[in-house]
Amino acid sequence: MNEVEVGKVYRHFKGNYYFVENVALDSETKERIVVYKPLYERNDSRIWVRREKMFLEEISERPDNITGQKHRFELCEELSKDYTKSDK
Repeated sequence: MNEVEVGKVYRHFKGNYYFVENVALDSETKERIVVYKPLYERNDSRIWVRREKMFLEEISERPDNITGQKHRFELCEELSKDYTKSDK
């Protein structure tokens, strides 16, 4: 997994699902930054950003990894739909 796919759903290792809105570039470093939103109700924020490298990083064994994932976020093929394209 090298790059995040825009318009797709990813699952966090703690079990929640997120929609990737876009990938931005840091104006100073040109590092890729993932812009994503939760697909569940939150009171703190509806839009989040995280460095792509961290978004896709491998995680060590930890008790809060309820999904058993290898990476912090993993693409959910069964839930992913490209919402950026029209259904016409």
